[in-house]
Amino acid sequence: MAFIETRKTKGGRKRYRVWWRLGGSRYGEPQSETFDALAEARDFKAAVEVAGHQWPPGYVKGVGWVADQPDEPDQPEEDPRAPEEPVLFRDYALAYVRGLSGVDDRTRHDYERDLRRHLLPVFGDLDIRDGTALCPALVRRWVNDLQAGQPDPDDPKRWRRRPLRPKTIQNLHGLLFTALQDAVNADPPLRASNPAAGTRLPRLDDDEGDEEMVFLTRAEFALLRSCAQPDVRDMLTVFVGTGLRYAELVALQVRDLDLDATPPRLRVRRGWKRQADNTFALGAPKTKQSRRTITLSAEVAAVLKPYVSGKEPTEFVFTTAQGFWWRHTNFYHRRWLPAVKAARDKGLAKRPRIHDLRHTHVSWLIAAQVPLPAIQRRLGHTSITTTIDRYGHLLPEVDLDLLAAIDRALGDDPPAA
Repeated sequence: MAFIETRKTKGGRKRYRVWWRLGGSRYGEPQSETFDALAEARDFKAAVEVAGHQWPPGYVKGVGWVADQPDEPDQPEEDPRAPEEPVLFRDYALAYVRGLSGVDDRTRHDYERDLRRHLLPVFGDLDIRDGTALCPALVRRWVNDLQAGQPDPDDPKRWRRRPLRPKTIQNLHGLLFTALQDAVNADPPLRASNPAAGTRLPRLDDDEGDEEMVFLTRAEFALLRSCAQPDVRDMLTVFVGTGLRYAELVALQVRDLDLDATPPRLRVRRGWKRQADNTFALGAPKTKQSRRTITLSAEVAAVLKPYVSGKEPTEFVFTTAQGFWWRHTNFYHRRWLPAVKAARDKGLAKRPRIHDLRHTHVSWLIAAQVPLPAIQRRLGHTSITTTIDRYGHLLPEVDLDLLAAIDRALGDDPPAA
């Protein structure tokens, strides 16, 4: 995935550099582009990701977005008696998404779903060439509406449409931006400029900081585990003891484990992926960095041994009583929610989600002073920046180390006043 690096010039001015690897591969050639405004960097980052981690069509490095427009004298004169047919945003955006290259069917399906749910009700019937109607002010109002939500006029306690999270709004804005930019880059151009460029978006840390992630202490996890049904308690132990993603955990097969090695380990080689038709299929992990080997503690290895004994290499480690893999919906409603409710009835003050077991795993590693690069490799993050952005706030001891280093540099005796 692409990421944004903030830098300061010698004059104290901030600049924003977008980094990514061609094709999204860990072996792809590193690429970067620098911007003066954070909003421009975010727009460009979204365009890179939609383009499959390639340079977006119509963008020239060091120059910016360009449209291949013919010189004015070569343009044919318009016939005032033959007005142009409108190019509806609805038709153009759907055709743009369906024609994207470098994305899988599920991603294309999700883009089209987001278009129909969130973009077409506002922009769908507008002429994409109409700079007056399809303008920056409309884009800003749309972003504000997504953030505010839509209360039910008949019941103030209910929502007709709940407020969306900042990350979701950024993703939707990125989809709008890239569709409109394609219209700017068309030959001939359908628009002179992109009304979604430079939109100020909600800050991610307004929603996805400490309050978004839940970290359990060992005692809190033990309470939660004891409140779960017996058939998933060991599964929870392996979850919090490895930091795997849920789709990776339930895709584990016997052949992925080497419990007799020193130390014991497992290999992450596949995960369950939702398809465009809402079915699931085993596929490669989320990224190439997600294909990794994880060492196991003695306790986790001991928990796993009974689950591989007597099974064929391709059988799943964790299954339901009927022998099927644990679909997320089934596990969430029949095992996770009842366990959380029972734990809260017994005094658990937090309300963890399934993915918070992965966050909890990281918090335990950080508390044990495991270096962040090692945590990055264990989690399968593409970039150390991702690890720092999500978990860097759990490192208060870094400030103490900095202060101690300053004291050592100054010497034992403070200077005289």
